Amino acid sequence: MVYKIADNIISPIGMTTAENLQALKAGVSALCLHEGKWGMPEPFTASLFSDTQQSAFLKPGMSRFASLVTTSVTKALETADFDWKGDDVILIISTTKGNVEGMQGLTGNDAEVSLADSANAVARALEFKNSPVTVCNACISGVSAIALAYRLLQSGLYRYAVVCGADVLNTFVVSGFQSLKAMSVGSCRPFDMERTGLNLGEAAATMVLSTQPTEAANPDDCWRIEAVAVRNDAFHLSTPSKNAEGAYRTLKKVLEGRNIEDLALVNVHGTATMFNDQMESVAVERAGLSQIPANALKGFYGHTLGAAGVLETVINMAALDEGLILPTRGFDELGVSGKINIAASASHSEKKAFVKMISGFGGGNAAIWADKKADWVQMPLCKPFLLEKTHHVHITPQEVVLDGATLEVMEQGKQMLTELYKGRVSDYPKFYKMDMLSRLGFLAAELLRQAERTESESVIPNDERAVILFNHHASIDADRNYLKSIADPQDFFPSPSVFVYTLPNIVTGEIAIRHHYHGETALYVLDGKNQKLMEAILNATMEQDCITSAVTGWLDYEDEAHFEADMYVVCRKTNTSDGE
Repeated sequence: MVYKIADNIISPIGMTTAENLQALKAGVSALCLHEGKWGMPEPFTASLFSDTQQSAFLKPGMSRFASLVTTSVTKALETADFDWKGDDVILIISTTKGNVEGMQGLTGNDAEVSLADSANAVARALEFKNSPVTVCNACISGVSAIALAYRLLQSGLYRYAVVCGADVLNTFVVSGFQSLKAMSVGSCRPFDMERTGLNLGEAAATMVLSTQPTEAANPDDCWRIEAVAVRNDAFHLSTPSKNAEGAYRTLKKVLEGRNIEDLALVNVHGTATMFNDQMESVAVERAGLSQIPANALKGFYGHTLGAAGVLETVINMAALDEGLILPTRGFDELGVSGKINIAASASHSEKKAFVKMISGFGGGNAAIWADKKADWVQMPLCKPFLLEKTHHVHITPQEVVLDGATLEVMEQGKQMLTELYKGRVSDYPKFYKMDMLSRLGFLAAELLRQAERTESESVIPNDERAVILFNHHASIDADRNYLKSIADPQDFFPSPSVFVYTLPNIVTGEIAIRHHYHGETALYVLDGKNQKLMEAILNATMEQDCITSAVTGWLDYEDEAHFEADMYVVCRKTNTSDGE
Protein backbone atom coordinates (compact mmCIF):
# COMPACT_ATOMS: atom_id res chain seq x y z
CA MET A 1 0.00 0.00 0.00
CA VAL A 2 1.02 3.64 -0.38
CA TYR A 3 0.96 6.08 2.55
CA LYS A 4 0.80 9.88 2.61
CA ILE A 5 3.49 10.98 5.04
CA ALA A 6 3.51 14.77 4.43
CA ASP A 7 1.70 17.46 2.48
CA ASN A 8 1.40 21.16 1.76
CA ILE A 9 -1.02 23.51 0.03
CA ILE A 10 -0.14 27.04 -1.08
CA SER A 11 -3.08 29.03 -2.40
CA PRO A 12 -4.42 32.57 -2.21
CA ILE A 13 -6.29 31.58 0.98
CA GLY A 14 -3.36 30.02 2.82
CA MET A 15 0.32 29.10 2.71
CA THR A 16 -0.06 25.75 4.50
CA THR A 17 -2.60 22.94 4.50
CA ALA A 18 -3.76 23.97 7.98
CA GLU A 19 -4.28 27.59 6.91
CA ASN A 20 -6.25 26.45 3.88
CA LEU A 21 -8.51 24.24 5.98
CA GLN A 22 -9.19 27.03 8.47
CA ALA A 23 -10.11 29.36 5.60
CA LEU A 24 -12.52 26.81 4.12
CA LYS A 25 -14.13 26.23 7.51
CA ALA A 26 -14.68 29.99 7.71
CA GLY A 27 -16.18 30.06 4.21
CA VAL A 28 -13.33 32.13 2.76
CA SER A 29 -12.89 32.29 -1.01
CA ALA A 30 -10.29 34.25 -2.96
CA LEU A 31 -12.43 34.43 -6.09
CA CYS A 32 -12.92 38.00 -7.24
CA LEU A 33 -13.52 39.92 -10.46
CA HIS A 34 -10.43 41.23 -12.26
CA GLU A 35 -10.87 44.00 -14.82
CA GLY A 36 -8.03 45.14 -17.06
CA LYS A 37 -5.69 42.56 -15.52
CA TRP A 38 -2.57 42.06 -17.70
CA GLY A 39 -4.20 44.38 -20.23
CA MET A 40 -6.82 41.81 -21.13
CA PRO A 41 -9.89 43.19 -22.89
CA GLU A 42 -12.43 41.07 -21.00
CA PRO A 43 -12.93 40.87 -17.22
CA PHE A 44 -12.68 37.51 -15.47
CA THR A 45 -13.23 36.06 -12.03
CA ALA A 46 -10.32 34.10 -10.61
CA SER A 47 -8.37 33.29 -7.47
CA LEU A 48 -4.96 34.96 -7.83
CA PHE A 49 -1.97 35.38 -5.52
CA SER A 50 -1.46 38.90 -4.22
CA ASP A 51 1.89 40.64 -4.69
CA THR A 52 2.62 40.05 -1.00
CA GLN A 53 1.87 36.35 -1.30
CA GLN A 54 4.04 36.04 -4.39
CA SER A 55 6.95 37.70 -2.64
CA ALA A 56 6.72 34.98 0.00
CA PHE A 57 7.39 32.16 -2.46
CA LEU A 58 9.44 33.72 -5.27
CA LYS A 59 12.99 32.41 -5.54
CA PRO A 60 15.88 34.40 -7.08
CA GLY A 61 16.58 33.30 -10.64
CA MET A 62 13.48 31.08 -10.87
CA SER A 63 10.18 31.58 -12.64
CA ARG A 64 6.95 32.09 -10.72
CA PHE A 65 5.93 28.55 -11.54
CA ALA A 66 9.17 26.86 -10.47
CA SER A 67 9.33 29.08 -7.36
CA LEU A 68 5.82 28.05 -6.36
CA VAL A 69 6.56 24.35 -6.83
CA THR A 70 9.87 24.61 -4.97
CA THR A 71 8.28 26.39 -2.03
CA SER A 72 5.39 23.94 -1.71
CA VAL A 73 7.66 20.90 -1.96
CA THR A 74 10.07 22.40 0.59
CA LYS A 75 7.27 23.04 3.08
CA ALA A 76 6.04 19.47 2.70
CA LEU A 77 9.51 17.97 3.07
CA GLU A 78 10.11 19.96 6.26
CA THR A 79 7.62 17.65 8.00
CA ALA A 80 8.84 14.41 6.37
CA ASP A 81 11.65 12.49 8.05
CA PHE A 82 13.61 10.86 5.22
CA ASP A 83 16.51 11.61 2.90
CA TRP A 84 14.86 12.98 -0.23
CA LYS A 85 18.28 13.23 -1.91
CA GLY A 86 18.55 9.45 -2.14
CA ASP A 87 18.21 7.29 -5.24
CA ASP A 88 14.92 5.77 -4.00
CA VAL A 89 12.96 9.04 -4.43
CA ILE A 90 11.10 10.25 -7.52
CA LEU A 91 9.83 13.82 -8.06
CA ILE A 92 6.60 14.03 -10.06
CA ILE A 93 5.17 17.41 -11.09
CA SER A 94 1.69 17.84 -12.54
CA THR A 95 0.81 20.95 -14.52
CA THR A 96 -1.04 22.16 -17.59
CA LYS A 97 1.11 25.07 -18.79
CA GLY A 98 3.93 25.47 -16.27
CA ASN A 99 6.02 28.54 -17.08
CA VAL A 100 4.33 29.29 -20.41
CA GLU A 101 4.34 32.95 -19.47
CA GLY A 102 8.08 32.88 -20.14
CA MET A 103 7.22 32.55 -23.84
CA GLN A 104 5.25 35.79 -23.60
CA GLY A 105 8.17 37.77 -22.24
CA LEU A 106 6.26 38.30 -19.00
CA THR A 107 7.53 37.73 -15.49
CA GLY A 108 9.41 34.50 -15.16
CA ASN A 109 12.58 32.84 -16.30
CA ASP A 110 12.56 32.30 -20.06
CA ALA A 111 15.06 29.46 -19.65
CA GLU A 112 12.32 27.45 -17.93
CA VAL A 113 9.72 27.67 -20.70
CA SER A 114 9.99 23.93 -21.32
CA LEU A 115 8.08 21.89 -18.76
CA ALA A 116 11.11 19.61 -18.54
CA ASP A 117 13.39 22.57 -17.84
CA SER A 118 11.08 23.86 -15.11
CA ALA A 119 11.00 20.44 -13.47
CA ASN A 120 14.80 20.23 -13.66
CA ALA A 121 15.12 23.66 -12.05
CA VAL A 122 13.06 22.43 -9.10
CA ALA A 123 14.96 19.14 -8.88
CA ARG A 124 18.31 20.96 -8.90
CA ALA A 125 17.22 23.47 -6.27
CA LEU A 126 16.14 20.69 -3.91
CA GLU A 127 18.96 18.30 -4.85
CA PHE A 128 16.81 15.41 -5.99
CA LYS A 129 19.02 12.70 -7.44
CA ASN A 130 16.69 11.15 -10.03
CA SER A 131 15.33 12.85 -13.15
CA PRO A 132 11.86 14.29 -12.51
CA VAL A 133 8.71 13.39 -14.44
CA THR A 134 6.16 16.01 -15.49
CA VAL A 135 2.59 14.79 -15.93
CA CYS A 136 0.77 16.89 -18.51
CA ASN A 137 -2.71 15.43 -18.91
CA ALA A 138 -4.80 18.63 -18.86
CA CYS A 139 -7.19 18.93 -15.91
CA ILE A 140 -6.66 15.35 -14.69
CA SER A 141 -2.90 15.88 -14.33
CA GLY A 142 -2.90 15.97 -10.52
CA VAL A 143 -4.79 12.72 -10.02
CA SER A 144 -2.87 11.18 -12.91
CA ALA A 145 0.37 12.11 -11.10
CA ILE A 146 -0.85 10.48 -7.88
CA ALA A 147 -1.72 7.38 -9.91
CA LEU A 148 1.77 7.31 -11.41
CA ALA A 149 3.38 7.66 -7.97
CA TYR A 150 1.19 4.89 -6.59
CA ARG A 151 2.19 2.51 -9.37
CA LEU A 152 5.91 3.24 -9.19
CA LEU A 153 5.89 2.71 -5.43
CA GLN A 154 3.72 -0.41 -5.59
CA SER A 155 6.08 -1.87 -8.16
CA GLY A 156 9.03 -1.42 -5.80
CA LEU A 157 10.92 0.94 -8.10
CA TYR A 158 11.06 3.68 -5.45
CA ARG A 159 10.35 4.04 -1.74
CA TYR A 160 9.20 7.65 -1.88
CA ALA A 161 7.40 9.83 -4.38
CA VAL A 162 7.06 13.60 -4.04
CA VAL A 163 4.04 14.71 -6.06
CA CYS A 164 3.43 18.43 -6.62
CA GLY A 165 0.62 19.87 -8.73
CA ALA A 166 0.86 23.54 -9.67
CA ASP A 167 -0.23 26.19 -12.15
CA VAL A 168 -0.08 29.97 -12.35
CA LEU A 169 -2.39 32.14 -14.43
CA ASN A 170 -1.52 34.57 -17.21
CA THR A 171 -2.96 35.94 -20.45
CA PHE A 172 -2.15 32.69 -22.26
CA VAL A 173 -4.25 30.51 -19.94
CA VAL A 174 -7.09 32.92 -19.19
CA SER A 175 -7.61 34.01 -22.79
CA GLY A 176 -7.68 30.37 -23.86
CA PHE A 177 -10.51 29.48 -21.52
CA GLN A 178 -12.32 32.68 -22.46
CA SER A 179 -12.04 31.70 -26.12
CA LEU A 180 -13.79 28.42 -25.30
CA LYS A 181 -16.67 30.39 -23.73
CA ALA A 182 -16.18 28.27 -20.63
CA MET A 183 -15.76 30.99 -17.99
CA SER A 184 -18.29 32.65 -15.73
CA VAL A 185 -17.95 36.38 -15.06
CA GLY A 186 -19.32 35.80 -11.57
CA SER A 187 -18.34 33.23 -8.94
CA CYS A 188 -18.87 29.68 -10.18
CA ARG A 189 -21.77 27.54 -8.96
CA PRO A 190 -20.95 23.84 -9.29
CA PHE A 191 -23.92 21.58 -10.12
CA ASP A 192 -26.33 24.47 -9.61
CA MET A 193 -29.26 25.19 -11.89
CA GLU A 194 -27.88 28.69 -12.48
CA ARG A 195 -24.28 27.71 -13.22
CA THR A 196 -22.75 29.58 -16.15
CA GLY A 197 -19.16 28.40 -16.27
CA LEU A 198 -15.89 28.01 -14.44
CA ASN A 199 -13.44 30.29 -12.65
CA LEU A 200 -9.69 29.74 -12.70
CA GLY A 201 -7.23 29.76 -9.81
CA GLU A 202 -3.55 29.62 -8.91
CA ALA A 203 -2.15 27.13 -6.41
CA ALA A 204 0.41 24.46 -5.63
CA ALA A 205 -0.20 21.32 -3.61
CA THR A 206 2.26 18.62 -2.59
CA MET A 207 1.83 15.07 -1.33
CA VAL A 208 4.78 13.01 -0.14
CA LEU A 209 3.97 9.33 -0.60
CA SER A 210 5.83 6.33 0.79
CA THR A 211 5.66 2.55 0.86
CA GLN A 212 5.90 2.82 4.65
CA PRO A 213 4.31 5.15 7.23
CA THR A 214 6.58 7.38 9.25
CA GLU A 215 8.28 5.58 12.13
CA ALA A 216 6.32 7.47 14.76
CA ALA A 217 2.95 6.89 13.11
CA ASN A 218 0.45 4.10 13.59
CA PRO A 219 -0.25 2.74 10.07
CA ASP A 220 -3.98 2.84 10.79
CA ASP A 221 -3.73 6.58 11.46
CA CYS A 222 -2.14 7.34 8.08
CA TRP A 223 -3.97 8.22 4.91
CA ARG A 224 -3.40 5.69 2.17
CA ILE A 225 -3.97 5.59 -1.56
CA GLU A 226 -5.54 2.20 -2.17
CA ALA A 227 -6.74 2.27 -5.77
CA VAL A 228 -6.21 4.42 -8.86
CA ALA A 229 -7.65 4.44 -12.37
CA VAL A 230 -7.39 6.52 -15.54
CA ARG A 231 -9.69 5.99 -18.54
CA ASN A 232 -10.64 7.87 -21.73
CA ASP A 233 -14.08 8.74 -23.09
CA ALA A 234 -12.91 8.21 -26.69
CA PHE A 235 -15.70 10.64 -27.54
CA HIS A 236 -14.59 14.27 -28.02
CA LEU A 237 -11.59 16.45 -27.20
CA SER A 238 -13.42 19.14 -25.23
CA THR A 239 -16.90 17.75 -24.55
CA PRO A 240 -17.35 14.88 -22.09
CA SER A 241 -19.22 11.73 -23.02
CA LYS A 242 -22.97 12.07 -22.48
CA ASN A 243 -23.14 8.67 -20.82
CA ALA A 244 -19.98 9.43 -18.79
CA GLU A 245 -18.23 6.35 -20.14
CA GLY A 246 -14.69 7.26 -19.13
CA ALA A 247 -15.63 8.60 -15.70
CA TYR A 248 -17.83 5.58 -15.02
CA ARG A 249 -15.01 3.21 -15.94
CA THR A 250 -12.60 4.94 -13.55
CA LEU A 251 -15.12 4.78 -10.71
CA LYS A 252 -15.90 1.15 -11.44
CA LYS A 253 -12.19 0.33 -11.27
CA VAL A 254 -11.45 2.07 -7.95
CA LEU A 255 -14.62 0.72 -6.34
CA GLU A 256 -13.79 -2.87 -7.26
CA GLY A 257 -13.78 -5.07 -4.15
CA ARG A 258 -14.62 -2.17 -1.84
CA ASN A 259 -17.70 -1.27 0.18
CA ILE A 260 -19.19 2.08 -0.83
CA GLU A 261 -20.78 2.31 2.61
CA ASP A 262 -17.28 3.07 3.92
CA LEU A 263 -17.18 6.32 1.93
CA ALA A 264 -17.62 9.64 3.69
CA LEU A 265 -17.83 11.46 0.36
CA VAL A 266 -17.07 11.65 -3.31
CA ASN A 267 -15.02 14.71 -4.22
CA VAL A 268 -16.12 15.56 -7.75
CA HIS A 269 -14.40 17.81 -10.28
CA GLY A 270 -17.33 20.25 -10.31
CA THR A 271 -16.11 22.87 -12.77
CA ALA A 272 -19.59 24.49 -12.92
CA THR A 273 -19.68 24.13 -16.70
CA MET A 274 -22.89 22.76 -18.19
CA PHE A 275 -21.48 19.57 -19.68
CA ASN A 276 -18.88 18.57 -17.05
CA ASP A 277 -21.25 18.71 -14.09
CA GLN A 278 -23.95 16.88 -16.03
CA MET A 279 -21.52 14.15 -17.05
CA GLU A 280 -20.22 13.68 -13.50
CA SER A 281 -23.73 13.33 -12.13
CA VAL A 282 -24.40 10.54 -14.64
CA ALA A 283 -21.12 8.79 -13.72
CA VAL A 284 -21.91 8.99 -9.99
CA GLU A 285 -25.37 7.52 -10.55
CA ARG A 286 -24.09 4.76 -12.86
CA ALA A 287 -21.47 3.81 -10.26
CA GLY A 288 -24.08 3.46 -7.51
CA LEU A 289 -22.82 6.46 -5.52
CA SER A 290 -25.95 8.61 -5.61
CA GLN A 291 -26.52 8.48 -1.86
CA ILE A 292 -22.93 9.33 -0.90
CA PRO A 293 -22.35 13.03 -0.11
CA ALA A 294 -20.50 14.75 -2.96
CA ASN A 295 -18.59 18.01 -2.71
CA ALA A 296 -16.86 20.32 -5.20
CA LEU A 297 -14.34 22.95 -4.10
CA LYS A 298 -14.04 25.19 -7.18
CA GLY A 299 -16.21 27.84 -5.47
CA PHE A 300 -13.34 28.39 -3.02
CA TYR A 301 -10.26 27.94 -5.20
CA GLY A 302 -11.44 28.20 -8.78
CA HIS A 303 -10.14 25.58 -11.17
CA THR A 304 -6.47 25.27 -10.30
CA LEU A 305 -5.73 23.11 -13.36
CA GLY A 306 -2.67 20.90 -12.76
CA ALA A 307 -2.89 21.52 -9.01
CA ALA A 308 -6.58 20.62 -8.65
CA GLY A 309 -6.31 16.86 -8.25
CA VAL A 310 -3.57 17.03 -5.61
CA LEU A 311 -5.00 20.05 -3.76
CA GLU A 312 -8.52 18.66 -3.49
CA THR A 313 -7.22 15.28 -2.35
CA VAL A 314 -5.03 16.78 0.38
CA ILE A 315 -7.64 19.20 1.71
CA ASN A 316 -10.36 16.54 1.92
CA MET A 317 -7.96 14.33 3.89
CA ALA A 318 -7.32 17.20 6.29
CA ALA A 319 -11.04 17.93 6.63
CA LEU A 320 -12.01 14.31 7.28
CA ASP A 321 -9.30 14.16 9.95
CA GLU A 322 -11.55 16.60 11.79
CA GLY A 323 -14.70 14.69 10.88
CA LEU A 324 -15.72 17.40 8.41
CA ILE A 325 -17.30 17.09 4.98
CA LEU A 326 -16.57 20.38 3.24
CA PRO A 327 -19.46 22.15 1.48
CA THR A 328 -19.92 23.06 -2.17
CA ARG A 329 -19.74 26.84 -2.22
CA GLY A 330 -22.14 28.42 -4.73
CA PHE A 331 -24.50 25.45 -4.87
CA ASP A 332 -28.18 26.08 -4.18
CA GLU A 333 -30.50 24.02 -6.40
CA LEU A 334 -29.55 20.91 -8.35
CA GLY A 335 -29.24 21.55 -12.08
CA VAL A 336 -28.18 18.16 -13.45
CA SER A 337 -30.19 15.09 -14.41
CA GLY A 338 -28.03 12.43 -12.73
CA LYS A 339 -28.81 11.50 -9.15
CA ILE A 340 -26.08 13.04 -7.03
CA ASN A 341 -26.09 14.11 -3.38
CA ILE A 342 -24.33 17.50 -3.47
CA ALA A 343 -23.18 18.71 -0.05
CA ALA A 344 -24.63 22.23 0.10
CA SER A 345 -23.38 22.85 3.62
CA ALA A 346 -20.70 21.46 5.90
CA SER A 347 -21.54 18.28 7.76
CA HIS A 348 -19.97 15.74 10.11
CA SER A 349 -18.74 12.23 9.34
CA GLU A 350 -16.78 9.66 11.31
CA LYS A 351 -15.88 7.81 8.12
CA LYS A 352 -12.31 8.04 6.85
CA ALA A 353 -12.53 7.17 3.18
CA PHE A 354 -13.36 9.05 0.01
CA VAL A 355 -13.13 8.91 -3.75
CA LYS A 356 -11.60 11.74 -5.75
CA MET A 357 -12.75 11.91 -9.38
CA ILE A 358 -11.74 14.32 -12.13
CA SER A 359 -12.09 14.79 -15.90
CA GLY A 360 -10.45 16.95 -18.55
CA PHE A 361 -9.79 17.91 -22.14
CA GLY A 362 -8.62 15.10 -24.36
CA GLY A 363 -11.31 12.82 -22.94
CA GLY A 364 -9.28 11.95 -19.84
CA ASN A 365 -10.87 10.80 -16.60
CA ALA A 366 -9.17 9.73 -13.38
CA ALA A 367 -10.14 8.59 -9.89
CA ILE A 368 -8.51 7.42 -6.67
CA TRP A 369 -9.73 5.77 -3.49
CA ALA A 370 -8.13 7.17 -0.32
CA ASP A 371 -8.75 6.02 3.25
CA LYS A 372 -7.21 5.45 6.65
CA LYS A 373 -9.28 2.56 7.96
CA ALA A 374 -7.76 -0.62 9.35
CA ASP A 375 -9.30 -3.25 7.03
CA TRP A 376 -7.19 -2.59 3.95
CA VAL A 377 -8.28 -4.45 0.82
CA GLN A 378 -5.53 -6.30 -1.07
CA MET A 379 -6.69 -6.59 -4.66
CA PRO A 380 -5.57 -9.63 -6.69
CA LEU A 381 -2.38 -8.92 -8.61
CA CYS A 382 -2.03 -9.55 -12.33
CA LYS A 383 -0.46 -12.83 -13.34
CA PRO A 384 3.27 -12.53 -14.11
CA PHE A 385 3.73 -11.30 -17.65
CA LEU A 386 6.24 -10.34 -20.29
CA LEU A 387 5.85 -7.37 -22.62
CA GLU A 388 6.12 -8.04 -26.31
CA LYS A 389 6.60 -5.33 -28.94
CA THR A 390 4.42 -6.43 -31.84
CA HIS A 391 4.82 -3.48 -34.23
CA HIS A 392 7.14 -0.47 -34.38
CA VAL A 393 7.08 2.77 -36.36
CA HIS A 394 9.80 5.43 -36.53
CA ILE A 395 9.08 8.76 -38.21
CA THR A 396 11.60 11.60 -38.60
CA PRO A 397 11.61 14.57 -41.01
CA GLN A 398 13.64 12.44 -43.42
CA GLU A 399 12.03 8.98 -43.39
CA VAL A 400 9.33 6.60 -42.23
CA VAL A 401 10.20 3.08 -41.09
CA LEU A 402 7.46 0.59 -40.23
CA ASP A 403 8.46 -2.76 -38.75
CA GLY A 404 11.95 -2.39 -40.19
CA ALA A 405 10.82 -1.52 -43.73
CA THR A 406 11.36 2.00 -45.08
CA LEU A 407 8.20 3.43 -46.63
CA GLU A 408 8.50 5.31 -49.89
CA VAL A 409 7.85 9.04 -49.50
CA MET A 410 8.58 11.93 -51.84
CA GLU A 411 8.40 14.82 -49.37
CA GLN A 412 10.26 15.67 -46.18
CA GLY A 413 9.39 17.58 -43.02
CA LYS A 414 5.78 18.42 -42.30
CA GLN A 415 4.88 18.06 -46.00
CA MET A 416 5.82 14.39 -45.61
CA LEU A 417 3.16 14.04 -42.92
CA THR A 418 0.52 15.38 -45.29
CA GLU A 419 1.77 12.97 -47.98
CA LEU A 420 1.47 10.07 -45.53
CA TYR A 421 -2.07 11.06 -44.64
CA LYS A 422 -3.20 11.39 -48.25
CA GLY A 423 -1.54 8.17 -49.34
CA ARG A 424 -2.28 5.90 -46.38
CA VAL A 425 -5.29 7.30 -44.49
CA SER A 426 -7.36 9.95 -46.33
CA ASP A 427 -10.66 9.22 -44.54
CA TYR A 428 -10.32 11.48 -41.48
CA PRO A 429 -10.60 15.15 -42.58
CA LYS A 430 -10.17 16.32 -38.97
CA PHE A 431 -6.48 15.58 -39.54
CA TYR A 432 -6.09 19.02 -41.11
CA LYS A 433 -7.40 20.74 -37.97
CA MET A 434 -4.85 19.08 -35.70
CA ASP A 435 -1.65 20.66 -34.49
CA MET A 436 1.57 19.11 -35.79
CA LEU A 437 2.23 17.04 -32.66
CA SER A 438 -1.20 15.46 -32.96
CA ARG A 439 -0.77 14.88 -36.70
CA LEU A 440 2.51 13.10 -36.06
CA GLY A 441 1.06 10.93 -33.29
CA PHE A 442 -2.13 10.25 -35.23
CA LEU A 443 -0.17 9.02 -38.26
CA ALA A 444 2.17 6.87 -36.18
CA ALA A 445 -0.78 5.23 -34.42
CA GLU A 446 -2.58 4.78 -37.73
CA LEU A 447 0.39 3.02 -39.31
CA LEU A 448 0.69 0.74 -36.28
CA ARG A 449 -3.00 -0.13 -36.49
CA GLN A 450 -2.75 -0.82 -40.19
CA ALA A 451 0.18 -3.14 -39.53
CA GLU A 452 -1.94 -5.04 -37.02
CA ARG A 453 -4.75 -5.42 -39.54
CA THR A 454 -2.35 -6.57 -42.23
CA GLU A 455 -0.94 -9.18 -39.90
CA SER A 456 -4.40 -10.58 -39.16
CA GLU A 457 -7.84 -9.28 -40.04
CA SER A 458 -9.06 -10.76 -36.76
CA VAL A 459 -6.80 -8.55 -34.63
CA ILE A 460 -9.14 -6.31 -32.65
CA PRO A 461 -7.54 -4.51 -29.69
CA ASN A 462 -9.30 -4.57 -26.36
CA ASP A 463 -11.28 -1.32 -26.08
CA GLU A 464 -9.29 -0.55 -22.94
CA ARG A 465 -6.02 -0.37 -24.83
CA ALA A 466 -3.84 2.34 -23.29
CA VAL A 467 -2.07 5.23 -25.03
CA ILE A 468 1.03 6.20 -23.03
CA LEU A 469 3.40 8.68 -24.67
CA PHE A 470 6.54 10.59 -23.69
CA ASN A 471 8.23 13.72 -25.03
CA HIS A 472 10.42 16.69 -24.13
CA HIS A 473 8.86 19.75 -25.80
CA ALA A 474 5.24 19.17 -24.74
CA SER A 475 3.09 21.25 -27.15
CA ILE A 476 5.63 23.98 -27.94
CA ASP A 477 4.70 24.27 -31.63
CA ALA A 478 1.00 24.77 -30.81
CA ASP A 479 1.98 27.19 -28.01
CA ARG A 480 3.83 29.39 -30.50
CA ASN A 481 0.86 29.38 -32.88
CA TYR A 482 -1.57 30.30 -30.12
CA LEU A 483 0.63 33.15 -28.93
CA LYS A 484 0.30 34.75 -32.35
CA SER A 485 -3.42 35.21 -31.72
CA ILE A 486 -2.87 37.16 -28.47
CA ALA A 487 0.49 38.86 -29.09
CA ASP A 488 -0.96 42.16 -30.36
CA PRO A 489 -3.27 43.98 -27.90
CA GLN A 490 -4.80 45.76 -30.89
CA ASP A 491 -5.54 42.47 -32.62
CA PHE A 492 -6.34 40.25 -29.64
CA PHE A 493 -8.20 37.29 -31.07
CA PRO A 494 -7.54 34.05 -29.16
CA SER A 495 -8.42 30.98 -31.19
CA PRO A 496 -10.25 28.18 -29.34
CA SER A 497 -9.39 25.66 -32.05
CA VAL A 498 -5.68 26.43 -31.57
CA PHE A 499 -5.80 26.74 -27.77
CA VAL A 500 -7.10 23.22 -27.17
CA TYR A 501 -3.99 21.81 -28.85
CA THR A 502 -1.73 23.68 -26.42
CA LEU A 503 -2.57 20.81 -24.07
CA PRO A 504 -0.02 18.19 -25.17
CA ASN A 505 -2.12 15.24 -24.03
CA ILE A 506 -4.66 16.10 -26.75
CA VAL A 507 -2.72 13.81 -29.10
CA THR A 508 -3.56 10.84 -26.87
CA GLY A 509 -7.22 11.85 -27.05
CA GLU A 510 -7.07 12.05 -30.85
CA ILE A 511 -5.69 8.50 -30.99
CA ALA A 512 -8.27 7.21 -28.51
CA ILE A 513 -11.16 8.77 -30.44
CA ARG A 514 -9.94 7.48 -33.79
CA HIS A 515 -9.55 3.89 -32.62
CA HIS A 516 -12.19 3.81 -29.83
CA TYR A 517 -9.66 3.13 -27.09
CA HIS A 518 -11.20 3.61 -23.64
CA GLY A 519 -8.06 2.70 -21.74
CA GLU A 520 -5.64 4.96 -19.92
CA THR A 521 -4.28 7.93 -21.85
CA ALA A 522 -1.24 9.80 -20.55
CA LEU A 523 1.55 12.08 -21.72
CA TYR A 524 4.70 12.45 -19.65
CA VAL A 525 7.33 15.14 -20.24
CA LEU A 526 10.92 14.06 -19.59
CA ASP A 527 14.29 15.77 -19.76
CA GLY A 528 15.24 13.52 -22.67
CA LYS A 529 14.53 10.21 -24.32
CA ASN A 530 15.23 8.23 -21.18
CA GLN A 531 14.43 4.68 -22.28
CA LYS A 532 14.95 3.18 -18.84
CA LEU A 533 12.53 5.59 -17.17
CA MET A 534 9.99 5.25 -19.98
CA GLU A 535 10.01 1.47 -19.66
CA ALA A 536 9.73 1.69 -15.87
CA ILE A 537 6.63 3.88 -16.14
CA LEU A 538 5.08 1.70 -18.85
CA ASN A 539 5.76 -1.55 -16.98
CA ALA A 540 4.44 -0.20 -13.67
CA THR A 541 1.29 1.12 -15.34
CA MET A 542 0.55 -2.11 -17.21
CA GLU A 543 1.36 -4.26 -14.18
CA GLN A 544 -0.69 -2.33 -11.63
CA ASP A 545 -3.68 -1.76 -13.90
CA CYS A 546 -3.59 -5.18 -15.61
CA ILE A 547 -3.43 -3.48 -19.01
CA THR A 548 -3.24 -6.00 -21.84
CA SER A 549 -1.97 -3.74 -24.63
CA ALA A 550 -0.79 -0.20 -25.24
CA VAL A 551 0.34 2.21 -27.91
CA THR A 552 3.43 3.81 -26.44
CA GLY A 553 6.79 5.42 -27.08
CA TRP A 554 8.44 8.74 -27.81
CA LEU A 555 6.51 11.48 -29.62
CA ASP A 556 8.07 14.93 -29.90
CA TYR A 557 7.54 17.86 -32.26
CA GLU A 558 9.69 20.95 -31.84
CA ASP A 559 9.33 22.39 -35.36
CA GLU A 560 8.99 21.18 -38.94
CA ALA A 561 12.68 20.28 -39.12
CA HIS A 562 12.90 18.61 -35.69
CA PHE A 563 10.39 15.93 -34.80
CA GLU A 564 10.32 12.24 -34.02
CA ALA A 565 7.76 9.51 -33.48
CA ASP A 566 9.35 6.34 -32.12
CA MET A 567 6.22 4.44 -31.20
CA TYR A 568 5.19 0.82 -30.89
CA VAL A 569 2.44 -1.53 -29.81
CA VAL A 570 3.13 -3.62 -26.75
CA CYS A 571 1.04 -6.58 -25.63
CA ARG A 572 1.19 -8.48 -22.40
CA LYS A 573 2.12 -12.13 -22.61
CA THR A 574 1.52 -14.31 -19.57
CA ASN A 575 4.78 -15.59 -18.15
CA THR A 576 4.39 -19.34 -17.81
CA SER A 577 7.94 -19.99 -16.67
CA ASP A 578 6.66 -20.46 -13.12
CA GLY A 579 4.87 -23.65 -14.13
CA GLU A 580 1.37 -22.25 -14.43
